[in-house]
Amino acid sequence: MARETQVTFDCADPAALAAFWAEALGYQLQDPPGNYSTWDEALDAMGVPPERRNDASAIVDPDGARPRLFFQRVPEPKQAKNRVHLDVRAAPGLTGGERMTALEAEAERLVSHGATRIRRHEPAPPLGAGHIVMADPEGNEFCLD
Repeated sequence: MARETQVTFDCADPAALAAFWAEALGYQLQDPPGNYSTWDEALDAMGVPPERRNDASAIVDPDGARPRLFFQRVPEPKQAKNRVHLDVRAAPGLTGGERMTALEAEAERLVSHGATRIRRHEPAPPLGAGHIVMADPEGNEFCLD
């Protein structure tokens, strides 16, 4: 039986967090359903009041190969370190200084979009290629790998 995977984020501001992760991963906002040209049009037709329009958001891979990411508003703030996190593969095939330079450039780009840099792990061959731990605008940890 075929299965699809969706990654769900609990958050305070679904639209803002979806925009950040779309930028980080090269995703796009999921198109509105049916024949609606905008989400506002679709939500109007569904009877969703304006104050509930940022209760959820979703982004998708434009090529359809990677999982959908869903963002849902929850009342409680993040309280502890994530037990599961995303690794953003920003330097595939690169090693050593070239790898870390590429990771630093991506870290700088994502900081300009609201991410926070947490720490850098230097390469430690043979198994440690080096990575940078980051947090998204709501504090969810992820790695630039």
